[in-house]
Amino acid sequence: MISALGVVQILAWGSSFYLLGVLAAPIAADTGWPLAWIFGGLSLGLLTAGLVSPQVGRIISERGGRPVLAVAAVLLASGLVVLGLAPALWVFLAGWLLLGLGMGCGLYDPAFATLGRLYGAEARPAITTLTLWGGFASTVSWPLSAFLLDQGGWRWACFVYAGLQLVVSLPLILGLIPPAPVRPAWANDGPAPVVALAPKERRPFLLMAGVLILGGGVMSLLSAHVLTLLQARSVPLASAVTFGALIGPSQVAARIVEMSFKGRHHPLWTLTAAMSLVALGVTLLAFELPLVALALILYGAGNGIYSIARGTVPLALFGPERYAPLLGRLARPGLVAQALEAVMDLSAGRLR
Repeated sequence: MISALGVVQILAWGSSFYLLGVLAAPIAADTGWPLAWIFGGLSLGLLTAGLVSPQVGRIISERGGRPVLAVAAVLLASGLVVLGLAPALWVFLAGWLLLGLGMGCGLYDPAFATLGRLYGAEARPAITTLTLWGGFASTVSWPLSAFLLDQGGWRWACFVYAGLQLVVSLPLILGLIPPAPVRPAWANDGPAPVVALAPKERRPFLLMAGVLILGGGVMSLLSAHVLTLLQARSVPLASAVTFGALIGPSQVAARIVEMSFKGRHHPLWTLTAAMSLVALGVTLLAFELPLVALALILYGAGNGIYSIARGTVPLALFGPERYAPLLGRLARPGLVAQALEAVMDLSAGRLR
């Protein structure tokens, strides 16, 4: 089941969040649409995902993640078809509304909530294993996007990704992800748990939300724009894709190291290590040192274990009973912040 969910995650990230890393410049060249507005589609998608995340968490808590993930595959496929057919920029942006709904229902947070709903307090190993698969999203999707772009253009690439959602992701979700039990395994016959935070829990919740806003915003935007940034430093697209492909294996390697500790340390230590590695990698890139490969390896390692921490820290701090709805609430500010940062990119592009 976790392997199936891992393949679903690779395709979900590759056909949404990582899509423009390779396709944005060819889309702009083919259509004449401003590059900033093309990336504005991703901003719109992230904003939409953030707005629906709390509702998605509540639905997973009540009904399990299987139907939500299935809807995500259909929404992602629909949005990709709209992108591929878009005759005008406003239609392209409308497609990102659908993709945003699919992202809100199908990326890491809903997948983690699904595992929390199935495994309760024992979900940490499953979450860590799932991130091993997700670490290959950019490694798989960027070369695949470049290949599809070369074979048939960016519209063809969108159609192929839509087909993969329907013929690969959807059958895996419906066939191999079990429905959640009527009540969580940790619950008894009493009333449903209260989602509201106790006074002593509000500070940790706000601190965690702040980490997701600041750290998650930096990591997600760099992941989406890394190929563009490298090309701006006169790195050819083929070389940029090669450098970018280092991120995935680095994520996986760091997650394997995390797994080797077998949960003997608190997830907060994982979060601390993640932020430190990302900061070092971004610093190397910011100063334009000739250590591009090392910078992306460090960044990828930090990003890799950050994905684990964002799923396991809330489980450790707040328990399994409220995990899915609280994870949905935590996802909103981070996604909205990422969308606002992308809007600033759009504004900067208009000024240029």
